[in-house]
Amino acid sequence: MCSTCGCGEGNLYIEGDERNPHSGFRSAPFAPAARPLQQITGVKFAPTADEQGDLHYGHGAAGTHAPGMTQRKMLEIELNVLDKNNQLAAHNRQRFASQHQLVLNLVSSPGSGKTTLLTETLKRLNPRVPCAVIEGDQQTVNDAARIRETGTPAIQVNTGKGCHLDAQMIRDAMLRLPLEQDGVLFIENVGNLVCPASFDLGERHKVAVLSVTEGEDKPLKYPHMFAAASLLLLNKIDLLPYLQFDVNRCLIYAREVNPDIKILLVSATSGEGMDEWLSWLEAERCA
Repeated sequence: MCSTCGCGEGNLYIEGDERNPHSGFRSAPFAPAARPLQQITGVKFAPTADEQGDLHYGHGAAGTHAPGMTQRKMLEIELNVLDKNNQLAAHNRQRFASQHQLVLNLVSSPGSGKTTLLTETLKRLNPRVPCAVIEGDQQTVNDAARIRETGTPAIQVNTGKGCHLDAQMIRDAMLRLPLEQDGVLFIENVGNLVCPASFDLGERHKVAVLSVTEGEDKPLKYPHMFAAASLLLLNKIDLLPYLQFDVNRCLIYAREVNPDIKILLVSATSGEGMDEWLSWLEAERCA
């Protein structure tokens, strides 16, 4: 169970397995890992209130809140979930490294233009770089179909009520893809700027996509995601003349959260910034 939002098991499938009751993908994605008992402190928690009376629930030991559940219990759940997930992610990373695969975890809120940016990227890369895609959504296979239209192999992973991909899902999906030596695997995560920040999939980098149709303060509202990302793609910049979006303020906020984050301004529609994005990809492939 995700300690952030409470999404659980039993509602997950990879495209093609949704009617197979014996699919390995239907088993629990996490199991408690054997580990020594750990002392957990700071379990007492009550929300803090500021001068305006606004409530802040993110300052407890678990960094979150669930009705009827103690901070200690949430910490125990998170330790069990993330420990097992991180072990699986390490195995994924070893497998990717053996094939010299560049693996990127694309994260964003819904509607950022992530899939359009990805399809335009694949059209430019496919003639010279072997690519593959794992698509994450709660339902439908729409995005995987869009990716396949570019000639790129893709597997759709639907999470049901789940709000993020995890390392087990990536392991199951990558075994169904023709991952070639020295290729690039793009993982398009579920549209969500909260839970995917905590889950290592075995990727080399998290790439956050933020569109100018969203607020420039998104990095401050969702700091854990932008702190976890190596690269920020500020997307849909072709729409800037029609919006009240302060680019400089957005970049300041992003670097306030993550001083080391690299930022590129791009537009999948007009092609602005795409050469810089492709150059970054090529540099990471050669790294």
